[in-house]
Order: sequence, then structure tokens, then C-alpha cells
Amino acid sequence: MDLNLSNNIVIVTGGAKGIGAAIVKTLAVEGAFPIIIGRNEADNQKFNAAIKELGLNCDYVTAELTQPQSSKMVIDTVMQRYGKIDGLINNAGVNDGIGLENGNYEDFMASLHKNVVHYYLLAHYALPALKESKGAIVNISSKTAETGQGGTSAYAAANGARNALTREWAVELLPFGIRVNAVLVAESYTPLYQTWIETFDEPEEKLKSITAKIPLEKRMTKTEEIADAVAFLLSNRSGHTTGQLIHVDGGYVHLDRALS
Repeated sequence: MDLNLSNNIVIVTGGAKGIGAAIVKTLAVEGAFPIIIGRNEADNQKFNAAIKELGLNCDYVTAELTQPQSSKMVIDTVMQRYGKIDGLINNAGVNDGIGLENGNYEDFMASLHKNVVHYYLLAHYALPALKESKGAIVNISSKTAETGQGGTSAYAAANGARNALTREWAVELLPFGIRVNAVLVAESYTPLYQTWIETFDEPEEKLKSITAKIPLEKRMTKTEEIADAVAFLLSNRSGHTTGQLIHVDGGYVHLDRALS
């Protein structure tokens, strides 16, 4: 299926690693022109070069998105280089374990800046360009907003906000033909996920206990499977889909995990 993404300028935050990197690669293969946004210059350069070695289009902007002024800088830079924005993929964030009992105001607010404030700011600054292109926004979110996890109040709150903003923006942007959807992730083995797994005394056993509860095929969701859903939602092939929270999770959230 041709997704009609050729030469679309698409911003992908957290685009040098994990889910973001899979999204960047998928978009590039589909003929789009993804722009990697990440805090680490070396990581951005390395992955940008890897995409170009495949004969595909890509670029990057290094930015620390926890700093509010960086969002405007990102949008201004992309507009200066390319003159348009066709899509925004809000993906950057981290489950930083700021809980209720052991958290505090400063860490809670810092986590919101890591995980949701830049979603709003990037969309805000990109909006004039998205109006012009009748572009699309896809927000990456997490099951924690719906299932809870324990010990991660700030991250769960940020994902609840991501989901709410998806539907709020879908309503506000209807007059401009801008579609807004979210892809919700449950268990996907990214570098950050590996770091978390390794905090356990027996990481391999912990991983087995998690995959055993994933209904479809008892395995982790591949980052490429998430990327495929994102590319579809970004494209005009999903031209009448907006305000949706799409779960790409092997049935983790909505199917009975007591299934055997």
C-alpha cells in the first residue's frame, strides 16, 4: 500500500533510538523526509548517517526538549530549512519512576516537562505550518495512563495528559483538516526498557513473567509494528481517522490476561 508520504517533512521527537528510530526508518522507507529530534548530537548524527547510507532522506535537530524554549527553536529550524511541516510525531519521554510516596514537587514537575509539556509546545509552534499543509499529529502514549503501574505517578499523569490532548486537539483542529491520533504502547523492548529490566535481581525471569501476560503470541511488541501504525495514521490512507487512541500492544490492555 502506497501511503502517499513522499517528501513529507515529518518531525519525530526522540527519533534516534528505540520507538522513535523505528518510526524514522519506516517513514524514510515510505518516501517521507523525517527530522530526528534528540538531545544527544552524536546519537542524532549516527542514526541520521545510517538512514542516509540506505539511500533514504533524513535530517536532525539537536534539542533538549525539557527546556521550553527548545520547542520553538526546533520548529523555527525545520521551517528555515524546509519551509513546511507535514507531520508531527510526539514520542520523546521516559518512565522516570517519580512515585507518590517517594516523589516530590520538583521531580514531579520535571517529569511533566520530560514527558508532556514539549508535546504541547511543539504542536503549538508547529500549528501554523500544519494548517498550511493540512498535516497530521500522532502522539505516542503508554498503557500506564489506563492500567496504572505503581511508583510512577508523574509518567502515568503525563500519559493521561497525552491521551486527553489527543482528543482535545482533534476537536480544536477539525476546522483545519488536521487529524490527531495516538498510539499507545504497552510492552516493547527498547533501550530504555532494557535499562529498566536490568534493575531487577533476575532480569530474564522478570522479562519472562511480563511476556507471559501478553495475550497475542506471548511476546513483546516490535518497535517496527508501532512504527507501521504511526505511518498509517500519519498518511491520508487514514484520512477519516481522528481523535483515536490506538493500542498496538498484542491485546495487553483490553484482553483478559488470564487467557491461556
